[in-house]
Amino acid sequence: MADSRVFHPVWLLVCRRGRAAVQLPPLYDVHQVPKVFREDGILSGYRHPQSSALDCVRSCFRLTNETVNIWTHFVPTWYFVWRLASLCRSSDFAGDRYTWPLLAYMLLVCAYPLTSCAAHTFSAMSSQWRHICYFFDYGALSLYSLGSAICYGCYVMPDGWLNGWLHRHFVAIAVGNSLLCTGLSCYSRLVEVRFPQMSKALRTLAFAGPFVFDSLPVFYRLLLCCGGRCSPSEALLNHFYQVTFALLTCFLFTSHLPERLAPGRFDYFGHSHQLFHVSAVVATHFQLGAVLSDMSSRRARLEAAGAAPSLPGTAGALALGLALNLGVVALFGAPLLRRSPRPPAPDRAKDQ
Repeated sequence: MADSRVFHPVWLLVCRRGRAAVQLPPLYDVHQVPKVFREDGILSGYRHPQSSALDCVRSCFRLTNETVNIWTHFVPTWYFVWRLASLCRSSDFAGDRYTWPLLAYMLLVCAYPLTSCAAHTFSAMSSQWRHICYFFDYGALSLYSLGSAICYGCYVMPDGWLNGWLHRHFVAIAVGNSLLCTGLSCYSRLVEVRFPQMSKALRTLAFAGPFVFDSLPVFYRLLLCCGGRCSPSEALLNHFYQVTFALLTCFLFTSHLPERLAPGRFDYFGHSHQLFHVSAVVATHFQLGAVLSDMSSRRARLEAAGAAPSLPGTAGALALGLALNLGVVALFGAPLLRRSPRPPAPDRAKDQ
């Protein structure tokens, strides 16, 4: 891949006329910002760690090491909103309770990339606000895992598991998993500077746990097909693609490749967090396709087995998960809001 720093002057040339009207703050190198703002393998393109909210919004339209992170979740948000609008036209969400899990899932699918986009946009306001922004990001991801479980419990559960113990308690366990996920990931931020390896391990565990649990029905059905005990279908193919991209997402999150191999070369384009965003969105796209295929093709069997969704199992679980996760975010975020110290400003003399 070409050195991404080559593109930076080109971008600035295009924006030169705009900069004459609006003076943009300078960007900083890794040694000029506090440790809490630093990313492995990213050496330049950092925004001022005490940026105003307006400066954060303006940074979306200039090249920093966060710009692509912002847009790789802002654009998919509107793709998923479009998919939700299409489903609203083709489905009777008000009158057909069989569609309620899909609605709960789609609302969270639209929410998690938008929340992540906002977190990346405003995370340069201060160290306290950086933590709080990502607390909300983690909460949204945890709720997305809950939305996946609500859908899987209704549409994806293997025939032999219907009305069994796991099926009856699947959503309740997922609510607990989402709470644990948010709590662990928020805590991991608070120890990140002192214990970076432990922080990374806790955060990986926080998100891998709910994914593995939610995917148990998918893993089982895919293994059955690998053993020749089921017929291939569009739903299973989409499930396979979704699991593949989800595993790729996890690899990119934990490995920090490719920037660890060539620090500074992927500061603006192609670093792991950008690829992580793209992979996660593609995984969600295939997951949605799998859910819609199972939803339509298995309806008769699921309803005959008495596995129809209920209001407590959909809206109730979603409301409870939202309240509990917001409570965790408030628990971790409130002490940070009461802190007055701000991070030291970058050494502007080094930019002259």
